[in-house]
Amino acid sequence: MTITSVFAWPREMAGRLLVSYLTSPTRKYDPFAVSDTQVLRAVLELGDVLLVEGKQRFSTAVKYLTQSTWSHAALCAGNLAPGRDANDQPLELIEADLARGVTAVSLAKYAGFNTRICRPVGLTGADRQKVAQFMVDSLGLRYDLKNVVDLARYLLPTPPVPVRWRRRMLAFGSGDPTRVICSTRIAQAFQSVRYPILPEIEKSLEFHQPNAQFVVKEILHIRHHTLFTPRDFDLSPYFAIVKPTIEKGFDYKQLAWGT
Repeated sequence: MTITSVFAWPREMAGRLLVSYLTSPTRKYDPFAVSDTQVLRAVLELGDVLLVEGKQRFSTAVKYLTQSTWSHAALCAGNLAPGRDANDQPLELIEADLARGVTAVSLAKYAGFNTRICRPVGLTGADRQKVAQFMVDSLGLRYDLKNVVDLARYLLPTPPVPVRWRRRMLAFGSGDPTRVICSTRIAQAFQSVRYPILPEIEKSLEFHQPNAQFVVKEILHIRHHTLFTPRDFDLSPYFAIVKPTIEKGFDYKQLAWGT
């Protein structure tokens, strides 16, 4: 038995304990923007990103570090996702979390949660299939629980981190493909078809001979996938915000108000 293996087991056990603590629910949760599961299912399309305001201890830290409502993201894989849950509901979403890694879950998991649908605008049908298949192929990947240092930084729900370092603090591990977390894997799926989320934009001046003018050209650079957060899909100019209540027809005259 090597020295590395001797220390690996205690680190993994410590990791499991940290995950159990970080994924336990907080006491207070305000369900302001809850959509009925059936309504969500009727609106969601292949390749859509479902943002969730989670209620775990880890979620609180993510919301603080990103200064955002959204702490979790899942991708709609439709019927490409395999199986059904214990209540015979289809597993339409693929997500990554600390405890279970990349798994397929049903929409019922987020019944009663605040959610938002972000839809990639203009993404072709073929590329939607590729993005969803990328996530399906990721099923089973898990976060390395031996990496205790990565987990320990989230023990404080509001870590005392300067604003300019907060996004960096969310980057997990060393980029090892088996270390997955929520928006990171989804960002990789869209990057695999060269679809932008929040790319870094470089502006350069180019001289055009016919017009004898300088023209500003924008060049997009891919941001490293570990730096993406759930909020980025909300902020992205390339994703449309889809609200199920409006999509299915909304008439304020039909609302029943209390006196």
